[in-house]
Amino acid sequence: MDDEDLLPRRQPPKPRDLSLLGIAELEEYIADLEGEIARARAEIAAKRSHRGGAEALFRR
Repeated sequence: MDDEDLLPRRQPPKPRDLSLLGIAELEEYIADLEGEIARARAEIAAKRSHRGGAEALFRR
């Protein structure tokens, strides 16, 4: 057995080194992250909507 077999297959991404970025790059990075957050929230809302519809169907 290799040591690599003991490591989790999917590790969380390492944080980006922000000290190398300038102000404009940091602002762009924040905008990108906010866009990704909005996309994730929209997906959550869609899944909740589908779940609510399925629950309503099975309650009858």
